[in-house]
Formats: sequence, C-alpha cells, structure tokens
Amino acid sequence: MFAQKLLVNGTPPAAGPKRRSRAVAVATLGAAVVAASAIALPLQAKTPENAIPAQTVERAMPSSFADLVERVSPAVVNIQVSSTEKPVMSRMENVPGNMREFFERYFNMPEGPGGQQFGRPDTPEQGQRRIGAGSGFVIDADGHIVTNEHVVHNADEITVTFKDGTEAKAKLVGVDDKTDLALIKIDVDKPVPFVRFGKSDDVRVGDWVLTVGNPFGLGHSVNIGIVSARGRTIGAGPYDDFLQIDAQINRGNSGGPAFDVNGNVVGVNAAIFSPNGGNVGIGFAIPSEIAEKIVSELKTNGTVERGWLGVSIQPLSEDIADGLGLKSTEGVLVAEVNADGPASKAGMQAGDVILSVDGEKIEELRELPRVIADIEPGKDSKIVVWRNGERRELGVEIGMQPGNPKVAGNDAATNPVEDKVGLAVQSLNPEIARELGMPEETRGIVVVGVKPGSPAAEKGLRRGDVLTKAGGRDLASPDDLTQSLEQAREQGRKSVLTLVKRNGGQRFIAIPVGAA
Repeated sequence: MFAQKLLVNGTPPAAGPKRRSRAVAVATLGAAVVAASAIALPLQAKTPENAIPAQTVERAMPSSFADLVERVSPAVVNIQVSSTEKPVMSRMENVPGNMREFFERYFNMPEGPGGQQFGRPDTPEQGQRRIGAGSGFVIDADGHIVTNEHVVHNADEITVTFKDGTEAKAKLVGVDDKTDLALIKIDVDKPVPFVRFGKSDDVRVGDWVLTVGNPFGLGHSVNIGIVSARGRTIGAGPYDDFLQIDAQINRGNSGGPAFDVNGNVVGVNAAIFSPNGGNVGIGFAIPSEIAEKIVSELKTNGTVERGWLGVSIQPLSEDIADGLGLKSTEGVLVAEVNADGPASKAGMQAGDVILSVDGEKIEELRELPRVIADIEPGKDSKIVVWRNGERRELGVEIGMQPGNPKVAGNDAATNPVEDKVGLAVQSLNPEIARELGMPEETRGIVVVGVKPGSPAAEKGLRRGDVLTKAGGRDLASPDDLTQSLEQAREQGRKSVLTLVKRNGGQRFIAIPVGAA
C-alpha cells in the first residue's frame, strides 16, 4: 500500500467535507523536445558477456506536436460541477459499543484511534455546497462525453466548456465507480468535434503520450511525455490495470484524455502518485481497452453488468503455496466463499486455489476479478482449483455482480501454545464470540497474546484474531493448533495454512511452524 496519497485531480471543494477519491495526474517531461534529427548510439568495440550490445538507431523525432494539439483540442472539454455533500459520520460509528469494553477487558486496548469516541460526527449535520472541476472528451457527434466518476460524483449540476468558450449543460448518463469512469451528454443542434479510442494494448513503454486538460481550472493545457510502465496496480479498485505516464497532469486534469501520436485516446487520466501533495512525475491512466468497453455499456444501459463469483481472494505467497503442497505461486487463494454466491453453489471452498477459468490461466491476484467480470452473467464456466493436493474442475454458473460487491470451545485458561510461533490463544466461548460480533456458535480459538518479533507477529497476527482452521483441521482448542503445527513439522513443511477471522472478514495466513 502506498504511504503517499493518491490525489483526486478535481480542484479542491470550496466548502464542505473532504471525500476520499482516486485522483489523476502525470509528470512533466524533464528534457526539452529535440528538433527532428536522428539519435546515434555508437557501437561498442567489445561487448562484455551478457551485456546488451549498443547499436546505431536512426529514428525521426517530431519537431512539434502543434498539429496534433490543434486537431484534438476542440474535442476536449473543461467540466465544472456543483453538488451538495451529505454529512459524513465517524468511521467508527458502526463498531458495537461492547467491543470497547471487550478490548479493554481482554487486551487493555484503547477505545479507538487517538481515543476517538464511537459515533461522534466528523461534520455538521447539514450538507454543504461543493464546487469542483475536471476534464473530459467528446466521443461522438451526438455529444457524449467521457470523464472520471470522481469528477461528477453526486453532482447536482454539470457544465462543460469547449476550447472556443462555448458552454453547455450536461446530464449524467451513467457511472462505474469500480473503474472511476463516467459518461455525460450535452444536447447538440449540430455535430460536435469528437475523438476516438485507440488500442492501449498496442502501446509500449517509451511511446509518446500527449495529454490535454483543465489543470487548476485554468482552461485548456497541453503536456507531453511517455508511457513509463504498464499494468500498474495502485489500490484504486478491483480492476486496477493502469498505464503509468509522465506527461504532467495536475488537479483539474481528472477525466482528460491521453493521446498517442496519431490522436487516438489510449488512456483516461485518473490518478497521481504524490508524496508531497503535488505532481512528481508519476501518473496513471485507465487504458482505452478498458474504458471503451465500460463506456459502451454505460451508453447502452446506463450501468455496467459484470460477472460475479462470490468469493474473497488473496495472493498465493511462497509460504502459503508450500503449506498447500504447491510448487509455484501461480494461482489465487480463496479466503472466503459467499454463502449465497455462485461459487458456493458449485462447491468451491475456502482454501481452494483457483488455477484457471475457462482455460485461461490465472497467475496473479489482479487477473481473476477482470476475467470473472468479463463473463456474461448466467454463463456456465469451468474453473480449475487445487484442493487437498490435487486438481479439481468445478462447473460454475456465473452470477450478476450485486450492487455492493461485497464453535463451542472449552473454557480453558489462556494457553501459550507455541514458544516457537509466539502465540497465546484461548478457546472461543459464546461470550467472547458475542463481544467480537460473531455468532455464539462460532468455533475457533482467539488470540490473546502475540510475542513481539515472533513468527506470528511477523505474519501480522494480533490480539482479537480468531483462528478457525489450521492445516485443514477445525480448531476448537489450543491443543488443536498444536497438533496442526506438529503435523506440519513431521511432513517437512515450513508453515501451516491458518484461516483467520477479523473485523467481519476472513483471510488465510501461513504461520511458520518453527524448528522441530
């Protein structure tokens, strides 16, 4: 996770509460554009072993981008929005009141970050007006305009301004907050200038990109740079797959286009990486291959229909793979299965590793959400999983993604299960389960102590975590965990796969078993 902030590139609100958003920008090209000439790299006299040999490269470089700018600028618009922000309550307001007592009693923990009182409002009860600005671009002669969802979020009124000063009111056609895309439309009495989507899949690292937008509400502004990287994941949403570009973009450029040298839109600017609140030359654009598909659905239906599997997933690390008997980390680990979802109906289980979907290999975490989302709801798919040391094929009828894609143990005293691991645990009884917000019948063991610097601490386990399974064994007492760890050591494994419940969710953690 970035320690720095991802900033929204709409201009700051004139009034009202701040809102978390996903931002956009790109960096300035440090060197001036060279006049049309050839670059000559001398051939080395002797090439060391494994070194990439130098060679003479002759490639024409543009002396100016003025013709391109003149051609595409009429289709780029400045966007101004006004909205009434709703009051925002403390992020702690939904925590049950008895949780505070529980952590004070068992763990001597404070009631909240900085002693914050639960349920205290962070903002006035009355909403406040917000004025913001961004960018967009026209995609057809009928006046459809693409921008970012965060630019028009909760907008009461949207005004677009063309380069020649012409203004028009726009209406919202549809939004997709998962990709931060929105489609708006103006009424036109004659065709308006527009640009077309290009093929971002053909864009290479090092290719030129040109951006046009509305930085700080100043009006049309143009910047030039290159594609710095592809396939960036920045935590903005479940379908992250950004182009990283360095053409300078600032607040107000959100939703603007990134053009290739032919004037085709290859990206929609969406975020900047900023350690200091300003532009540092690292920006992110939604690839056109994603944007064009989403925009087409918004134009047709006003919304986006995605396939849904109904699982929570996590990456397959080396120690988790070892704990499952896998020789590689290719695949995605199922941490939780929605009880009413398609995966559950097909027999998928927490602990399964998804290896492929309809013959398409799943190598890393970010691939699975996109693959499933692209499957038409209602379609039967074949999903290959790894379970109990073997491959299994499951037939799953893919569902439609919802609007918000979301054990009576004994009462033994606290037991320091394993000095090697660094855990102290206790059986989960109905009282503790209630205070943790879990059903009274929940089976498992609760972590009541973690030794600093221990393997358990390094894996992120903490007091209040509930362990329900370890090495495929249901846990009801500290002895169950000890047996799972001993069995893993006997089998020569370095870790034991443990299912951990925390804050209403669950995930797998591979706990090192320690030396025998």
